[in-house]
Amino acid sequence: MDTDLSIESFVPRRAALRVTVVTETFPPEVNGVATSLEQLVRALQARDHTLQLVRPRQPSDGYDRDGARLGLEQVLTRGVPIPRYPALRMGLPARRALQTLWSLRRPDLVHIATEGPLGWSALRVARKLRLPVSTDFRTQFHVYSQHYGMGLLAKPIAAYLRRFHNQADCTMVPTAELRQWLLNMGFERVYVVGRGVDTERFSPRHRSEAVRAAWGLQPHERALLYVGRVAPEKNLALLARAADAMRARDPRWRLVVVGDGPARAELQRQLPWAVFVGWLQAQALGQAYASADLLVFPSLT
Repeated sequence: MDTDLSIESFVPRRAALRVTVVTETFPPEVNGVATSLEQLVRALQARDHTLQLVRPRQPSDGYDRDGARLGLEQVLTRGVPIPRYPALRMGLPARRALQTLWSLRRPDLVHIATEGPLGWSALRVARKLRLPVSTDFRTQFHVYSQHYGMGLLAKPIAAYLRRFHNQADCTMVPTAELRQWLLNMGFERVYVVGRGVDTERFSPRHRSEAVRAAWGLQPHERALLYVGRVAPEKNLALLARAADAMRARDPRWRLVVVGDGPARAELQRQLPWAVFVGWLQAQALGQAYASADLLVFPSLT
């Protein structure tokens, strides 16, 4: 059976589709899910599909003002800050509003990217209205729980995720390895939809000596780059050990950390010689990748 499918494989072929994307994270929030979802929305728009975006309203949110100009029909719902991640918001249930909205104008497909309260209410409404539903499996929340002192919740969270995704017509994952892992856990109708790379933004030609100098690197030094949330679930203890071991063998190595999060202060304490530059986006992020000498990503989740 072919397991490499696109989002358009689950609805009748038409000149254009009306696709609703439901997510509890979207720019200007900075994380992998928000970034890749924005790319998905833009790619569908470029193929002349009509996009409706359902998401929590965010403080200081440019998309609130510019959604119409960008060709996005936005449905902004209530949200609350996520514990330990106050910059991120979790959507609250919006079952009644979504049922009214989709009864008046039915989408051809509802794509649910996150499994929180907003995503759950969207799933229930879509099933009730007999709308095609696809989902993304992006975050192993049941594994995350072990890094926040809630290991006893791992099995209940896994059961919740399985129940959620198995009510959809399909669940999309980025790799065959993750697909097999989920199938072994009892997930059904799991398909591989591979990720892409923006080869204009991320290219060796963006290497910058000025960026390396801003990191405090001398011409003879080497940059070991970590990009991501600085949080317990990213296996940062291994990052610290590896960086220390590399520097002990060759003092020319300097760790450069791009990102932020609740474990930043502790990592800075462990690695006082490392460079912490915070969040980067767009051109600056592409320059960081191109200007480093080695990328390390220790996360197991």
